[in-house]
Amino acid sequence: MADTSNTGGGVPPGAPGHPGGSHVGRAVVVLVVFVVVTVLLVGGIHGSSSSSASGTTPTTHPTPTTTTTTVPPVAPNKVPVLVANGSGTSGLAGSTSNQLQAAGWDVLPPVNATTTNIPDTTVYYAAGSKAPATTIATQLHLPVTSVQPLTTSTPVATVGTADVVVVLGVDQAKATAGTP
Repeated sequence: MADTSNTGGGVPPGAPGHPGGSHVGRAVVVLVVFVVVTVLLVGGIHGSSSSSASGTTPTTHPTPTTTTTTVPPVAPNKVPVLVANGSGTSGLAGSTSNQLQAAGWDVLPPVNATTTNIPDTTVYYAAGSKAPATTIATQLHLPVTSVQPLTTSTPVATVGTADVVVVLGVDQAKATAGTP
């Protein structure tokens, strides 16, 4: 008779009835499942190409979309505008104020700038009012570079409630003098 004490009761090692056999079987199953899951995950992350009878079909990736938020324009009658004469030409702030008011802007009473003979007209804007200031500059036939943020160095004694301050320079006086 054979000695079966070392072989787990006569069951050969690795066989289903062997005490260590079920652990090896489980390990193989876990390894196979791991490999399959890994292949599926890697294929899902990196994309995969599918083969057809005619050859390989390239993987297509969706085109990202962008969302553009448009800010509704502020009605001109909701934007307080102050016109200051820095040109030295009498009445220029009044006539420019009338022009902007006819275009629908909420124009405050015109004032004189604290400096005269300013060479270039500048349209200053308070925070959040760059778009209206740019529109005003366009209406006055000024370059976009004439639009600047409103600071304490703006040559006006007080801006009051104005969101846009137009400081008229000698250039605007010359342009106005040339119009009929």
